[in-house]
Amino acid sequence: MQIRKAVQGDLPALLEIYNYEVLNGVATLDLTPRTIAERQVWFDAHNKENHPLYVAEEAGAVAGYVSLSAYREKEAYRSTVELSIYIHPEHRGKGYATALMAFILEEAKNDPTIHNVVSVITSGNAASVKLHEKFGFTFCGTIPAVGMKFGRYLDIDNYSLLV
Repeated sequence: MQIRKAVQGDLPALLEIYNYEVLNGVATLDLTPRTIAERQVWFDAHNKENHPLYVAEEAGAVAGYVSLSAYREKEAYRSTVELSIYIHPEHRGKGYATALMAFILEEAKNDPTIHNVVSVITSGNAASVKLHEKFGFTFCGTIPAVGMKFGRYLDIDNYSLLV
């Protein structure tokens, strides 16, 4: 496995991984699959300032990705970033998430413009909670029934790590 900065040619694979979760899971509360043009805007917001985007590559294929994104658009939040991590369903349970998490957190710790890394996890996602707790994230509260997907209301759990 190789972890590297995402490049333009990765965009179709990143879109496939994300849209799988849109259609089949609750890791994102997006309801409509994204287009390549929509994900291009997201892609372009990364790998500058303190918003990196990395992929885990295995045998020439993108197995997963991790990103740090703007937490909110207000200037006072500039040193807080939101972590997202997605693994292709065929590569889950093989250590990619752990490797990507370790890599991105090391990057965050070495970036003096980052002070707080936050994650918003849909309640009940035990694998994601376990991963975050393994790296020292602290549970900061639940917002109940914040979104509806697949005909049910979903809660979100907030996690934070000061770096």
